[in-house]
Amino acid sequence: MAAKDLYEKDFYKVLGVDKKAAAEEIKRKYRGLVKDLHPDTNHGDSAKEEKFKAVSEAYEILSDAKKRAEYDEARSLFERGGFRAPGSGNFQGGDFSDIFGGGNPQDIFANLFGGGGRRGPRKGQDLQTEATITFRESIFGTNLDLRLSTDRGAAQNITARVPAGVNDGAKIRVKGKGAAGEAGPGDLFILLHVKPHPIFSRKAENLLVTLPITFTEAALGADVKVPVMSGEEVTVRIAPGTPNGRTLRVKGRGITKGSHTGDLLVTVDVQVPQRVDGKALEALRTFAEETAGEDVRAELAAKAKQ
Repeated sequence: MAAKDLYEKDFYKVLGVDKKAAAEEIKRKYRGLVKDLHPDTNHGDSAKEEKFKAVSEAYEILSDAKKRAEYDEARSLFERGGFRAPGSGNFQGGDFSDIFGGGNPQDIFANLFGGGGRRGPRKGQDLQTEATITFRESIFGTNLDLRLSTDRGAAQNITARVPAGVNDGAKIRVKGKGAAGEAGPGDLFILLHVKPHPIFSRKAENLLVTLPITFTEAALGADVKVPVMSGEEVTVRIAPGTPNGRTLRVKGRGITKGSHTGDLLVTVDVQVPQRVDGKALEALRTFAEETAGEDVRAELAAKAKQ
């Protein structure tokens, strides 16, 4: 892309964010826009396809701290009239060596995309798209089959391997599937979104699950079966007197990523019955009478005054 085209574009306006927006806000805004504009959900809508390209182009610069800083510097000069279109020979404002690191300011925008125009043939521009996978696919890996439109309107089928253990927001690269260039095509980057699981979540390579247990299991202790991602079950031992919210660790039953495997962290959730009748009610009343001397809130008032 020509430098002139770049410095005349206000990428912040394209994304609808303030120039001082934090990286997380830019990312959140970008995701919201591409969800509505993605070509996979707007077949044949050329206007939305062009908007999608513009939004992706803006995010490519603003999501990278170094590229964003260089863009801000050069854009600021352009808005103040500090220089004009590269190649015009009409640069103003004196010495730019501090801003551009001693280089030619005409190359600043080209550098945002990987190198100035004096280095001979360049590879094509890297492209980015998005895909959504299930939580299980993120744990065990999967193959993505994508159909992407090119600038010339043709479509190509692409298969990409998602490795086991990827996180939500991870990017995978497919070499040689980007835009065409004199020195060969660029690469395609796929931003992954992982759907939440009904019962499992993750923290690093550890799997997390909440295990409902009864009051009697918590009070008396029990051996309880817990499902794991492989489809099997493991047994965890609930010690007598286990409080609500205690987390138990099952070694080696977490996420395998490379040579490391995390653990399964099981947090107990003591269930209180909504209705108690008959002998169960009598037993609870007897229990209450037998434990009436125990004050579980004895230190509460004293701690509140600290």
